[in-house]
Amino acid sequence: MAILDHLGELERTHSCGELRAAQAGRTVVLMGWVAVRRDFGPLTFVDLRDRDGLTQVVFDAEDAPEAHARAKEVRGEYVIAVRGEVVLREEAARNPKLSTGDVEVRAREILILNEARTPPFQLDAPPDKLAAEDVRLKYRYLDLRRPYLQHNLRLRHRVVAEIRGYMNEQAFTEIETPILIKSTPEGARDYVVPSRLHHGKFYALPQSPQIFKQICMIAGLDRYYQIARCFRDEDLRADRQPEFTQLDVEFSFATREQVYRLIEGLLARVFRLVGAELPRPFPRLSYAEALRRFGSDKPDLRFGMELQDLTSAVEGTTFAPFASAIEQGGEVKGIVVRDAHNLSRKSLDELQKFVQRYGAKALSWIKIPYEQDPEGAFLEWTPEKITVKVTSSLLNALGLEGILGLAKKADAQRGDLVLIVAGKPQIVAASLGALRNELWRTGDANMRRFNRTSEAAFAPLWVTEFPMFEYHEEDDRFYAMHHPFTSPVDEDLPAFERAVEGGETHLLAGVRAKAYDAVVNGIEVAGGSIRIHRRDVQRLVFKALGLTEEKARERFGFFLDALEYGTPPHGGIAAGIERTLMALTGIENIRDLMAFPKTASAADLMIDAPGQIDPHQLEELRIRVVGE
Repeated sequence: MAILDHLGELERTHSCGELRAAQAGRTVVLMGWVAVRRDFGPLTFVDLRDRDGLTQVVFDAEDAPEAHARAKEVRGEYVIAVRGEVVLREEAARNPKLSTGDVEVRAREILILNEARTPPFQLDAPPDKLAAEDVRLKYRYLDLRRPYLQHNLRLRHRVVAEIRGYMNEQAFTEIETPILIKSTPEGARDYVVPSRLHHGKFYALPQSPQIFKQICMIAGLDRYYQIARCFRDEDLRADRQPEFTQLDVEFSFATREQVYRLIEGLLARVFRLVGAELPRPFPRLSYAEALRRFGSDKPDLRFGMELQDLTSAVEGTTFAPFASAIEQGGEVKGIVVRDAHNLSRKSLDELQKFVQRYGAKALSWIKIPYEQDPEGAFLEWTPEKITVKVTSSLLNALGLEGILGLAKKADAQRGDLVLIVAGKPQIVAASLGALRNELWRTGDANMRRFNRTSEAAFAPLWVTEFPMFEYHEEDDRFYAMHHPFTSPVDEDLPAFERAVEGGETHLLAGVRAKAYDAVVNGIEVAGGSIRIHRRDVQRLVFKALGLTEEKARERFGFFLDALEYGTPPHGGIAAGIERTLMALTGIENIRDLMAFPKTASAADLMIDAPGQIDPHQLEELRIRVVGE
């Protein structure tokens, strides 16, 4: 066991990523963690690491025998301080992979400030050989020493700082809203907190500051923003966490165009941090057009493979899956994957299973090779008038003429693969939309090259005019697609009133909302709406959602009262910090962009949360835990 040294009043002069050739000849003090120690008899090399990088330190038995002897006591992750001279490395020994690779420090003194046990996993392992994520989350304080995660967190800091600077320039005021609030329905389950002083009553953690930021508008604060913590008790996935951070924005007398300009300017500033220049204004697609063309309300515009409506090409068919879908008001659609005709049967079977996750019953395919293939049927392919062999899973069902009609309708060419799904519109959109993304994500470089439609690294857009309500078959009723404070489009108000007051409930399906999402590379980075500022319209929305006046007053009475005191028209948006970083970096796992994330089961493995509560605390709260 090494005898530990005291830091005393010693101060470091440079970080471990700071030294360059210009500092050669200087005496410096570095402090950090031992990444690697290498012994070569009279020379001992230590790679010293801190958050800024890594510097090679050399201990020479001839020049500094005491320091050299002491250096042999250190192990990986020991915390040390060294004093020494910066020297240029020999030309052959320079390391171009390191920012400090032209120099090294010849140590004269070393302090061992703390020891370390052998880490449970290798911190410098390559990405494909990392320890299991649950192990790394249990020892998150070690995982966070990895340069990859430190870079992500520092980029996150720069993004938030840029956001604050921009919002301040736009004359917005940062205002904090409460964390302990009343439970309100916003789509996901609330996290609830029992009250010790009010027995049997509970606070809720905010899913968003929605009502409070609208209250700020009623209060005349005009332009509000907040870097807000939000909490949602929902099933998790790669881009969701139970607690997350968002930029929350609201301003009075807002129009949709003003919101678009504000957020486009903000995202342009943020993306410049990685050297990207976003095109402005962003393209816009209505929700209906996005689903029709891309099968998703957050389409990735960097590549093609738009959905092609093939229904008319198979009208009157006796092929049961297609005929049944059309008869029941469904559709037949496909996507054309350029230069993918040689996709293996095994891969096609895997894609079949993939679309079934989204409700599709089957995935049909047509392959159009470049050259004649020994299998399949010969067809004369127009307009080139070149005879090629087309193979298809539909050959027996539709015949050659039917397959040719589908391929032509889809505008497929030689070398292409056509993938087809039939069914209800929402199932067709969901399955083909997800398939489109999956093919792009997993396809080889050649396929990606042929299907790319934009050379830009980032493709932003606005998706607008979302439905105000969505229908749930399981309980035969409509729910708010966003939240119950979203304003309907002005032109749809008469139909909305007829639906609610006149009993024409089916009209709710066609009511559009003044809602909008900003999407970058298929990631929803921000979403918002123009809000309801009139109590009569708010009452209609609550009624459409099945809330009686008594229930609405019980949940939102204070807000309904506030609407009667001169509420200005207002609107806003919330931009997810983690989602924005996912678009900015291309990182697919949200946990890599947070310091202390939770697992997919909402557990914190490091601190072992959630955990049990002391029985005395439960007694104070008058709560009894009932066994399963």
